[in-house]
Amino acid sequence: MQKKFTRSNIIVWFLDLFLLAFLVFDFGFQSFKDFREYKIIVLPVLLLSLIAFNIHKYRSFKANLKIKKTARINLILLSVLIVLEVISIITNYQGSFLDTFFQERYIIEYGLLFYFFIRLTFLMRRIYSIYFNPAILFVGSFALIALAGTFLLMLPAATTHGINFIDALFTATSATAVTGLIVLDTAKDFTPFGQTVIMALFQVGGLGMLTFTSFFAYFFKSGASFKESLYMKDILGQENLNSIMQVAMSIVVFSLFLEAMGALFIYFSLQDIESFKDRGFFAVFHAISAYCNAGFSISSSGLYDESLRYNYYMQWVVMSLIVLGGLGYNIASNFIQYVKQFFINLFNRKRKKFISRVITLNTKIVIYTTIILIVAGTAFFLVSEQETFLNEHKTIFGKFTTAMFSSVTSRTAGFNTIDMRNFTVPGILFMIFLMWIGASPASTGGGIKTTTFALATLNIFSIAKDKSNIEIGTRRVSKESVQRAFAIMSISLASIGLGILLLLIFNPEFTLLEIAFEVFSAFSTVGLSLGITSELSDPSKYVVVFLMFFGRIGLINLMIGILKNVNTTEYTYPKENILIN
Repeated sequence: MQKKFTRSNIIVWFLDLFLLAFLVFDFGFQSFKDFREYKIIVLPVLLLSLIAFNIHKYRSFKANLKIKKTARINLILLSVLIVLEVISIITNYQGSFLDTFFQERYIIEYGLLFYFFIRLTFLMRRIYSIYFNPAILFVGSFALIALAGTFLLMLPAATTHGINFIDALFTATSATAVTGLIVLDTAKDFTPFGQTVIMALFQVGGLGMLTFTSFFAYFFKSGASFKESLYMKDILGQENLNSIMQVAMSIVVFSLFLEAMGALFIYFSLQDIESFKDRGFFAVFHAISAYCNAGFSISSSGLYDESLRYNYYMQWVVMSLIVLGGLGYNIASNFIQYVKQFFINLFNRKRKKFISRVITLNTKIVIYTTIILIVAGTAFFLVSEQETFLNEHKTIFGKFTTAMFSSVTSRTAGFNTIDMRNFTVPGILFMIFLMWIGASPASTGGGIKTTTFALATLNIFSIAKDKSNIEIGTRRVSKESVQRAFAIMSISLASIGLGILLLLIFNPEFTLLEIAFEVFSAFSTVGLSLGITSELSDPSKYVVVFLMFFGRIGLINLMIGILKNVNTTEYTYPKENILIN
């Protein structure tokens, strides 16, 4: 059995590598589209080889239920591809079977791409079942995604005029870190294939590669090890180990559902607009970008495009997606529980529950802080920008929508419905403040997080009242949470300060305000810019790449992974006070 298993491993790795090579050449090289013969031969051979091998696995490993289940799912997927391909050929038959197959081959190609992604998720599961360090694996998964994206964007078919390594790395990191800063025009410099790669990067980067890994583990019912559950517990912020994989499943399904609904609403908002060729792809791209707080757009001017800047209906859809993505699944799930219990209390007295205990303290802090920041930003921009970009909008509703959109997008989303260079200096400074705070923990957004800012603010009042703990209602906040909040703030300011210093050295032609805005935007994974990103020197681009990457993963996570001592000690040193005025 061991020899058979080893031989099977060799075969499956060979097939995976062959599949990867085929997909890279098929999608990545325009010249290969002229070679009909290799596709007509290789596609069926590859598909039949995968089917034959999975049949072999299914029959040979009957005692191993996990392998058997995986093989069965693979066979179902591959069989569905064949059925869909046959239906497509029959429906669109053009006189020759080979010609029709060549025209309708995309069903198999995209199906095999999805199959390879599933295989990749199982590889990731294998890796972190061997090496258990949640922080390092979290950081490593983002690094691998960014590097893979860099390679894909450098393929000839991804761009219209080619791309060098630093620009590909910058774009891939910006997408993976859901930042949105760009050195090339996403609409003009990237082909549909390149735009699809970027969309896939910020989708996976927004939800996390290993969230998708757990999703497929749950979907395929292949189980999860204790280590795996412990790992996902830290990533997803869950306490119950028994439901970790179910939570990962719920996160992916919940996110895809909201993105699908958002894409539908955006699509209908474009009915009277003829400037975009493929409105379906445009809607899907922007819905995913909005929910993941990525800020990428396939409009050269972003949402400031003349056909979009007055499309207030679309802007409200985008704002809703940004806020929901910035809150995260945990907050949305807790709020849904609250609404569900409210109606149970209303209609079923026997199952009545004290509803104030349903909403957690974390949810209350996140929601209240989010509302305060959105309202404060909207009010500030309505006052400070009356004589600038708000002049373009003649109605009160238009002015309010534009001001609110600026407030919402500043907190890690990165879309713009105005020319950022039209902001007043007070407006820019307040936007930097909003960018620094960012979204909420365990969400698709960046920044120091709303809870970090809230705890730091509440701690000021707690110290002023001479209290040893932060007290909110009938709850007190743990000292560990407060210590972590101040550690995150200190690390963020140190990183941002170093980034500003380096960019001033490498690009002295820009003003301090322009560079400070760029650095805050990069580290907080916002994506807004005062127009200097594409003009940065190569050393500055590398600095911004590191800022985006570390801003997304959190330097504190990396430091914990490197410095944390697993063997805890049970002693305490004598305490001594430090003078602080």
